Amino acid sequence: RAVGECLLVTRLKLGKLKVVRRQLLQRYEHQPFVSCLAGLYGCQWRRYQRARAQPGECCCSKVECGSFGLLILTFFLSFLFLYFWSEAQNDYFDFDWFNFGTLGFWFPWSLVLLVIAAALFTYIALLLVLAVCLLSEGQRLYLHWSHKTGIVVALAFSVTATAILSDLWSKEWKTLLLSLQVTAPFLHMAAVSLMAILSWPIALHFFRMNKKVRQVAALALYLSVLFSLYLVPLGMYSPCIKEAGTLGPAPTLIGHRGAPMLAPENTMMSFEKAVEAGGEGLETDITISYDGVPFLMHDFSLKRTTNVAEVFPNRTHLDASMFTWAELQQLNAGNWFLSRDPFGTVFSLSEPDCSRAQNQSVPTLAQFLEVAARSSKLVLFDLHRPPYGHPYHQSYINTTLQVVQAHINSSQVLWLPSEDRELVHAVDPELQQTSGEQASIHELTVGHITRLNLHYSTMSQQQFSKYQSVNVSTNLYVISQPWLYTLAWCSGAQSVTTNSIHILSSINKPLFLMTQEEYNLMWILTDAVSALLIIAVFIFHWWRERGLPWSGSRQTHENGTYSKFRTELSDVWSISSVSVRPDLRSAPSSPSNPHLPTITEE
Repeated sequence: RAVGECLLVTRLKLGKLKVVRRQLLQRYEHQPFVSCLAGLYGCQWRRYQRARAQPGECCCSKVECGSFGLLILTFFLSFLFLYFWSEAQNDYFDFDWFNFGTLGFWFPWSLVLLVIAAALFTYIALLLVLAVCLLSEGQRLYLHWSHKTGIVVALAFSVTATAILSDLWSKEWKTLLLSLQVTAPFLHMAAVSLMAILSWPIALHFFRMNKKVRQVAALALYLSVLFSLYLVPLGMYSPCIKEAGTLGPAPTLIGHRGAPMLAPENTMMSFEKAVEAGGEGLETDITISYDGVPFLMHDFSLKRTTNVAEVFPNRTHLDASMFTWAELQQLNAGNWFLSRDPFGTVFSLSEPDCSRAQNQSVPTLAQFLEVAARSSKLVLFDLHRPPYGHPYHQSYINTTLQVVQAHINSSQVLWLPSEDRELVHAVDPELQQTSGEQASIHELTVGHITRLNLHYSTMSQQQFSKYQSVNVSTNLYVISQPWLYTLAWCSGAQSVTTNSIHILSSINKPLFLMTQEEYNLMWILTDAVSALLIIAVFIFHWWRERGLPWSGSRQTHENGTYSKFRTELSDVWSISSVSVRPDLRSAPSSPSNPHLPTITEE
């Protein structure tokens, strides 16, 4: 009898433990974290709305598998466009003014694109994180229809924007390639870290798969990507990775139309601000008025930087050179800067500066040269040829040259116009002949070229070194972002034309400068640490799913080789709240064993 009662108590305890175990598992599966993940990803806030992936099964249906693949594709394409457009900030000014000329009104389209791209990428990235977390929790994926619509919208935006910009602004892809020369080491670290994080769900699902084909395919894909990332640094190049003591002097700064972030471009205030900011040179654009006065104007028309629409409403599209100097003096060249705020910097101006900017007018070449002469600054300018029928269509170079010789030392002038270069050099050999095109050493020598003025997309450390060897210096335009200035510095450019002279003048050393030893240590440590972490993650999942002899006892797997939410009996063996009802002690014997009473679960 004593033995029977003992067996009865034992079976009651085991029955109670099963109930408790089931309750614990339900609580574990019903945890707020999983509910939140499933709710945000597929609006499955209740437990009965979602299901776990069974051992050896795919994590989702064919439709959901396609949605997940589309999500991954959208993530990479949206990241590509966001990175591309973020690195293109150097040329936002040109992009916005291109749209102004096309649409006829000003709007900061570049910033709008950046905000939209960042918002869509953040949204897609959050969806991907939710999906990975759900997979890590053993949940079957179900993406809500609203998120599927959002993915399609993000994908369409990224593809369309990339295609349009590639067609209209293809040179920006060169900017993207240049940016990789300074950001690739850090992008490599981020990519390897991401692969290390992904090793957790990859390893988890690798060991739960029953089919060897799936296991081999998943592991092969993961390892191929991982090893490719490990080998990327072997083919990486950056001019900012160099030995100590080999860095040349910082490029001198030439104010592009003055300091256009601090004052209206091509105005006296703008050039004075550039001098105050520490610029070594001033860049501008020269046009000849109808009555022969050289003045400063970049565009062929006056509508962007003056109030010509108010003063001469019927002549807004007329070439700027078709106005007399008396007519040009009637225009305001500063109000547009305050109203449109092209660089978003007006808020930083003081009240006196705002008042001064509001009253700027179109200056003459003579006024501009006097500022440069007083401050001993270099002068670089483009010269626009007047259209046919203009009184100075043929003599515009002589007219400009006379003003230059009358107001500044010729050695301070970087003469950029290519027309009649030989004649100009013969008239004034002290002018620094400057070419806007790359050429052979022989051609540069024959043309008396002492400086090149090139777009920054042509940046090449080897070319700069070759030109420097024959005393031909290189100026790059227009560089306004610190990372691009850093790259020009490391590549050996002697000067840069910039919109942000007040920002670049404060940079004392390249931002991403490192020695080859420092770079090797950085990427080798990154690869080694990530490899150790990934191996540890795979070993942990193998030990947890398969069991090892030194784990104490092999784990019992329910429903095959894997059970995501399991609790060992030892986890709840210490529960002491199980009691035996007194009325069960005298219960009738079980048919299977007449010596034992029948057990009834509550």
